[in-house]
Amino acid sequence: MKLHFQHIAPFLSTGQNKASRWMSYIGLGIGVLLLLAAMQMYININSLLQNKNPKKNGFDFIAITKTITNENMAADHSFTAEELNDFKKQPFIDDLSPLIGNKFVMQANGGSSLPFSTDFFAESIDDSFIDTLPPSFTWKPGDPVIPMIVSSDYFEIYNTLFAPSRDLPQFSEKTISSVFIQLDCSGNGNEDAFKGNVVALSDRINTVLLPKRFLEWANKKYAGIDNFNPSRIYIKTKDANNPALLNYLQEKNYHINRDKTKFGRVKQILQAIVSGLAAFGVLVILLAMLLFSFYLQLMIERSKQNLQLLLTLGYSPNWLSKIVSKRWVPIYVSIVGVATLLTELLHFCFQHYIMKDPEALSPLIDWTVLATGLILLTLSIFINQRLVKKLLHRL
Repeated sequence: MKLHFQHIAPFLSTGQNKASRWMSYIGLGIGVLLLLAAMQMYININSLLQNKNPKKNGFDFIAITKTITNENMAADHSFTAEELNDFKKQPFIDDLSPLIGNKFVMQANGGSSLPFSTDFFAESIDDSFIDTLPPSFTWKPGDPVIPMIVSSDYFEIYNTLFAPSRDLPQFSEKTISSVFIQLDCSGNGNEDAFKGNVVALSDRINTVLLPKRFLEWANKKYAGIDNFNPSRIYIKTKDANNPALLNYLQEKNYHINRDKTKFGRVKQILQAIVSGLAAFGVLVILLAMLLFSFYLQLMIERSKQNLQLLLTLGYSPNWLSKIVSKRWVPIYVSIVGVATLLTELLHFCFQHYIMKDPEALSPLIDWTVLATGLILLTLSIFINQRLVKKLLHRL
C-alpha cells in the first residue's frame, strides 16, 4: 500500500517544540524578505541613478586634473607617461585622451566688427572625444583659417555677460559660424596671424578646441616644443558613478568635477546600506535553518521508536525521508511566496509614495529577485530533505 504523510503522521511527535518550529518559520520569512527587498532596492538605486545621469553613446566623459593644494602649488601638476599608462590599465576606463594646450602666446581680437582684444587659450583633443565634430574641423600647414569648437557654456557666458558689458553684438548658434576673429600667434622669434572661425559648439568639453594638428605644429614653431606632459586629460568610461573609479581617483588624489560624480557618492552610501541589509538577511536565513534543524532532530529523536518500527516493517530510510520531508514543502513555498509578494508591495510603495513617480521604475520586481526567491525555495527543500534523510539513516 502506498503511504503518504497523513498515514505516518501518528508515528511522529510533531506537537511539541512549537515555539522552535514557528520561530524558524518566522526567521526564515524575515530573512528571505530582507534579502529580496535589499536586492530590489539595489536594482532600483542603479536604475534611478542611471536615469539621473544619462550617458551619451553609452559612455561618460570626465575631465581629470591633479589636485592643487597650498602644499604642492610649486610642484609639477602634469601627467607623466607612467600615470597615463596606469589609467589605461584600469578595467573601468575604456579610453583616455590628453588635452594639449597652447604653450605660446596667442591673442584674439575681433577687428572692426567686434572691437575687443584678449589673451587667448585653447586646447586640442582626439577627435573621438568630441561630441559635435563637423567635417570642417581640420587643418593643415598653409591653411589661413583655423576652425574652432567652443564650449556651449562659454558661448552662453559671452551672450549673457561679456557681450552686454562690452556693448558687443550677441549671436545665435547659427550666426556664430559666420563670424571670424583674428588669432595672433607669436613666440620663438615667429609671429603670424590666422583667422579663427567657430564651426560647432560642444556640450561635453568645457574649453575652446582647435585641431590637434594645428596645436602640435604651432607649439613646435612658436614654443619650440614637440612633446610635453598634459595637465588635463579626459577619460571615457561606461559609468562615471562606478565606486571603483571614484576610489581610484581619490587614492591618486586626482581632481574631477564633483557634479559629474555626485550620484556615484550617493550610490556608494546607499549600496553599502543595502548590502548590509542583504548580508543580515542571509544571516537570519542561516540561523532560521539552523533552528529548524534542531527542531527536526528533536522531533525525530522523540519519534525514534515509532520510526524504527516503520523501518522494521520494511520501509526504507530513503523512501521515509522523502515522505517526511514533503510535509514542509508547502510551508517553504508559502514562506518564499509571501516574502516575494511583500517585496512587490514594498516596491510599489517605494514607487508611489517615496519616489512619487510610477514611471521611473518598472511596476514589477526584477526577474533576478524572482530567480533568487526560487533558488532559496529549492535550497530550503533540498537542505530539509538531506537533513531528514541523514537523521533517519542514523536510526
